[in-house]
Amino acid sequence: MSTTDRYSSPLSERYASKEMQYIFSQDFKFSTWRRLWIALAETEKELGLPITQEQIDEMKEHVTDINYDVARAREKEVRHDVMSHVYAYGVQCPKAKGIIHLGATSCYVGDNTDIIIMSEALKLIRRKLVNVINELAKFADKEKNQPCLAFTHFQPAQPTTLGKRATLWLNEFVMDLEDLEYVQSTLKLLGSKGTTGTQASFLELFNGDQEKCDRLDPMIAEKMGFTSCYPVSGQTYSRKVDTRVCNVLAGIAASAHKFSNDIRLLQHLKEVEEPFEKSQIGSSAMAYKRNPMRDERIASLSRYVMIDALNPAMTSAEQWFERTLDDSANKRISIAEGFLATDGILDLMMNVVDGLVVYPKVIEKHLMAELPFMATENIMMDATKAGGDRQELHERIRELSMEAGKTVKVEGKDNDLLERIAKDPTFHLSLEDLQKSMDPKKYVGRAPYQVDKYLNEVVYPILKERKDLLGMKAEINV
Repeated sequence: MSTTDRYSSPLSERYASKEMQYIFSQDFKFSTWRRLWIALAETEKELGLPITQEQIDEMKEHVTDINYDVARAREKEVRHDVMSHVYAYGVQCPKAKGIIHLGATSCYVGDNTDIIIMSEALKLIRRKLVNVINELAKFADKEKNQPCLAFTHFQPAQPTTLGKRATLWLNEFVMDLEDLEYVQSTLKLLGSKGTTGTQASFLELFNGDQEKCDRLDPMIAEKMGFTSCYPVSGQTYSRKVDTRVCNVLAGIAASAHKFSNDIRLLQHLKEVEEPFEKSQIGSSAMAYKRNPMRDERIASLSRYVMIDALNPAMTSAEQWFERTLDDSANKRISIAEGFLATDGILDLMMNVVDGLVVYPKVIEKHLMAELPFMATENIMMDATKAGGDRQELHERIRELSMEAGKTVKVEGKDNDLLERIAKDPTFHLSLEDLQKSMDPKKYVGRAPYQVDKYLNEVVYPILKERKDLLGMKAEINV
């Protein structure tokens, strides 16, 4: 059958990595269902139910060779995905057929698998986030002494350094990492809670033995690599868990969007550019253009992820009592696509930061065009030392600045403030004296020191503790 005659998600076709796509694949999902059924059967056997090792071994033989054709045919008949896969597993495991899913409800496999999938996806997001932080740290260190114009309201303000600006991007991703690691550390399995969360079916299976019911969830959790299960639930784990996870993704997206906006503005100024490959086409109509296409894609995907975070929040708010099923269709889409999009964003981030191109001469040109205005406080101090009256000098500088500003904005000429000051006898300063004060490094304050301090005290310790996660390189499909 043709693969081009139906919709396919751009997230899988264009943006997300193969690793993230596998985590949300049917193979991973349904093999995890089977591992959960094995964990349940093993635990029930250990707690005294009449389940044999032969039955468990038979189940283990068919964890990954999922008979999708049987499951799909069965689902057309019964309209129930979990029971269709119970049936299909039983076809492959005739000896274990009667004990598969014993005492459990659909959410035993559905919800526990969703937690496992989100946990694995967060691990991949964490790896990529740490590598983005590493690349930004390299850039900040490299450019810590490069003076540049800083802006407030996108109007020229005091100078900073390019490296200091990079620490502003970096710090937001560090906060995202803190949030991610906290939320990931709180993830627990649902366990096996039953139809309304009371474990009534297991109390029946264990003949009223409360201690065995208490041991059931921790034993399953340990087998699945978790430390514990949520202590109380309805049939499902609280959908607030999904909200917390997607808020982490939305935070990463917001940080990436901020970064991409700044790079797009800097590319307009021709000060910094994203990577541009030799054969890349910037515009279909204007061959000379170098559009910031990757940063625009970061912004585009980031907006999607930020908006997508509303889905689990609304789903969490809408759940009735012990559960309703209006979460299912939304959850299948929103969680997967939130992760796939964030994965694509971080690949783009790694690619862009690793290949940023800086143009120091353009940066210097822009800075020097504005620096005379920013140096007026220092000029005024020098003139005061030369015998001038500070109040008179302040007013005169204000007047000359307005005149120079008019020359720049109305007449389109270069900033001639220094020449105007040199000609004014009030200041007792020559043009040569004034030009000596035009070293941009005098006006960046503590920026280089702040970069070193931040990297050494905050970022490098983070990277050192997570050095096993470093070394990733992103592959960009388009």
